[in-house]
Amino acid sequence: MVKKGEKGPCYMPTDKKASFCKVESIISVDERGQMVLPKELRDKINISAGDKLAVISWEKDGKVCCLSLIKAENLAEMTKDLLAPMMKEALTK
Repeated sequence: MVKKGEKGPCYMPTDKKASFCKVESIISVDERGQMVLPKELRDKINISAGDKLAVISWEKDGKVCCLSLIKAENLAEMTKDLLAPMMKEALTK
């Protein structure tokens, strides 16, 4: 579990001047629905052949407006970090 003040796998800065959202690349979808992440981006975020990515969708007004990719191993860790304190609290009541 990530302790307060430590950077976890997906650290989001709390400094109002800091930017934590940026366009890394523009990609296209081919006729088969496939997309290619540029090599520079794969190298930057350490994605290799065979890695599993979770596709997270966000809805607004009943329509998907945003997709995020998260390495599956990070998603499991993030979920555990979010749920562990809630489960601990629920079990102690």
